[in-house]
Amino acid sequence: MQQLSKIVTRQDANFKLSPSASNETSINLSKEISALISDESGDATFTLYKSDFIKALSALCLIPKIYLKKEQQPSSIWSIFRNLSQQIETQFGDAETSKYTIYHFKRDDGRAYFNNLKSANGFNLRAFLVEQFAVLTFERSDDGTLSIRLNIDAPQQEETPHINLVEEEPVIDEPLQVIYYGAPGTGKSFTIDDKTDDENSVRTTFHPDSDYASFVGAYKPTMEPVPITTFNGTQPLYAKPNSDHPGTEKKIVYKYVPQAFLKAYVAAWSNLDTPYFLIIEEINRGNCAQIFGDLFQLLDRNNAGSSSYAIHADEDIAQFLSGDDNGFASLSDEQKDAIRAFVLHKDNGKTQAVGQAILDGKLLLLPPNLYIWATMNTSDQSLFPIDSAFKRRWNWKYMPIEYNPLDKKTQQPIDWKFQIGDNLYSWGQFLGKINPEIYTLTESSDKQMGYFFAKADNATGIISEDVFLNKVLFYLWTDVFKDFDVSSELFKNKKANRSFRFTDFFEDSEALGNFIDNLDLNSIEPVNLAMTEDGISRLSVKFPDGTILNTGNMIDIYTRTLERIGLDMVFSVLADRKKGIYPLITKEQIAIENPGSKRRYKKVGDYYLLVGPDTYPYAGIINELSSLLSIDLNAEFE
Repeated sequence: MQQLSKIVTRQDANFKLSPSASNETSINLSKEISALISDESGDATFTLYKSDFIKALSALCLIPKIYLKKEQQPSSIWSIFRNLSQQIETQFGDAETSKYTIYHFKRDDGRAYFNNLKSANGFNLRAFLVEQFAVLTFERSDDGTLSIRLNIDAPQQEETPHINLVEEEPVIDEPLQVIYYGAPGTGKSFTIDDKTDDENSVRTTFHPDSDYASFVGAYKPTMEPVPITTFNGTQPLYAKPNSDHPGTEKKIVYKYVPQAFLKAYVAAWSNLDTPYFLIIEEINRGNCAQIFGDLFQLLDRNNAGSSSYAIHADEDIAQFLSGDDNGFASLSDEQKDAIRAFVLHKDNGKTQAVGQAILDGKLLLLPPNLYIWATMNTSDQSLFPIDSAFKRRWNWKYMPIEYNPLDKKTQQPIDWKFQIGDNLYSWGQFLGKINPEIYTLTESSDKQMGYFFAKADNATGIISEDVFLNKVLFYLWTDVFKDFDVSSELFKNKKANRSFRFTDFFEDSEALGNFIDNLDLNSIEPVNLAMTEDGISRLSVKFPDGTILNTGNMIDIYTRTLERIGLDMVFSVLADRKKGIYPLITKEQIAIENPGSKRRYKKVGDYYLLVGPDTYPYAGIINELSSLLSIDLNAEFE
């Protein structure tokens, strides 16, 4: 194969780097390139490559200033973008290569050039050339086949607009549309929250009354100041004599108010390099067909991540997006240019320049950086059916029930406990006992409980008896067992010789403990952790120098630990921390107003320390201080 290259000069370029009066329409050739093509004048047919011209069009967008013909001001590539894109489409269609015939003219004086560059379908090679940046490479294969390769080496800029002219991978390596589903308490919402950025997220929750207007947007009444006019409304009334400013009064006006979808849509188009998330909680509690409406078509995504098909926006949405004071109006010129440059790559290989129509609000198209993630609680009883056409447009992620989950940050086991009376029990073991029973009764896993169904106290990792009774047992009796004859020994009130009723747990102080006994759960440890039989506290605090504090009651050990750290230092990091409504440490004495509370304040030096019963999270507070102050303390129950 023979190859010769030509850097496009000013005379041969359609785009100049400065104003020019040139009306040239041909491309000059060196003697060597002319000889490579043919020894005689005549038509020459070349193979062109579609990818070359797509890349060239992208590169043109990055050149700061280019000029056409006699224009004294730089041309906007966006104004002619559609024409160049259409030329590529008509020349290549679905093919990656095409034939291009032009006239190769050799003059008697030795000069040679191409003319008649515009083909019958309107394609013109010269239309893509810019001086100095464009390079044409002429190739002749061993069988005589001629080819032209085009390359435009655009200047590198520190900041360049996002040009979506080639198929790209989505912004992050996650599904664009996914529904996390599973039993209640399996961590669906937590998983989404953990993976997304609050600043780039719009969250909404579907419910039976949700509709298109509440999801997309609608006209709503609002109060706004408007000019005061004469009775017939033709002339303004001025606030003061000789004033240039008409008086105003507040009146009810109707404005288009965007909702979750449009907020996320505009935000995503505003910065195509940043992922944005539209989060829908409880997606199956709303009528999805009604809520999404014509947006349903946008859920089809192509390999580049954008919608496969654009839809025409209704007039209200179009006006909002293109309005003077909302939608895309507030974007910078750079942001608008990035949208204008967007080209839709269809699954059939065709391309469509849709950027300007999107910016004008005429077309709706999901950009490749807009992620729509949803949750579905499979036990929810307020459900609307979701048809198969809607389902297939989503990825589905099942959230299984974990009985020994790991903390996502520390990768350490989450070992929650729940309190019944004076005893603590393993929450994971309880779920392992009760969930098989739920499945046996209902023949479904949807009613089972996930590990995060009930929330433990952050400091102690303990689910209180009140939470266990009024959330866990309430759910079991009202949502799970209400339609079943619970005859299992697990649910037998042996004292009354019958199955438990939910009211038993409020009328009989021993009922809850008896229910736990039926589950054959072993208590982990008593709640009273203060002292062992030999008078040594079960709380032990070890300092980096080897000092261990474990004698006396827990309040004493807690107090001595904080004194050894330094109460001024403790106050500096815990001043804003509270247990309930009471600060952990304060300079002012505070009265505990709850008469049933066992908490109190203990004066130590110039400070008051909040202390409490044996269940107070002394170890948790000490370990938190260790982390905040980087002093490597270790507080634990021996």
